[in-house]
Amino acid sequence: MQEEANRSAHKALAAHRAVGFVRDGHVVGLGTGSTAAFAIKELGLLVAQGLRIRGVPTSRASKSLAEECGIPLVDINETCRVDVTIDGADEIDPSFNMIKGGGGALFREKLVAIASDLEIIIVDPPKLVSVLGQTVPVPVEVLKFGWCLTDRRLRGLGCIPRLRQQDGQPYESDNGNYILDCQFQLIPDPDTLEKAIKAVPGVVESGLFIGLAHRLIIGSNEGVEVRERPSSRMGTS
Repeated sequence: MQEEANRSAHKALAAHRAVGFVRDGHVVGLGTGSTAAFAIKELGLLVAQGLRIRGVPTSRASKSLAEECGIPLVDINETCRVDVTIDGADEIDPSFNMIKGGGGALFREKLVAIASDLEIIIVDPPKLVSVLGQTVPVPVEVLKFGWCLTDRRLRGLGCIPRLRQQDGQPYESDNGNYILDCQFQLIPDPDTLEKAIKAVPGVVESGLFIGLAHRLIIGSNEGVEVRERPSSRMGTS
């Protein structure tokens, strides 16, 4: 119980630091999951104080929370560009490669990340790994039609896929697709694996996020640490 409380406090610290990079007039990508929720709530407080932003939610859950917090929203098709996105990660390695999609929003999260000038990832220390695949499987969003064939092809890449369940039924993403949680063990070359997964018929999107994160913010007992990816294209300061 105490560990859970500590982790929540660390996530809140990271989220508080992250929203400091949001400026008046920004279009802001709103991530999905427990960590990103802290950032959405912080942004809601700033909006109430007069900050003018428009949010692009990455899931129905983040859309609902943003509306509760009073954040004005805009559809991604109306802007096709995002100034800054604040999101979490299930795992992130020293090169800022990530596994995301534990919350089922990987497809929309990836599109918003691609549209973002600045992608900020907020985590607590357990999300930091030396090599991806140590603690979580790779979520892969797949079409319902013929998903068993997609499952078979993914097994050929060396993983054990499991169809995600919710309340005893196959989980459906916000896009109406299934998710296969693929256990690959360690992933020394995530870039190559992402390409291989995307080439499998029936795959909509992979939970491997390569080269998309620019800034990493870590909340811990020691406070907040901000790290930059050297090759980041920094659109925001």
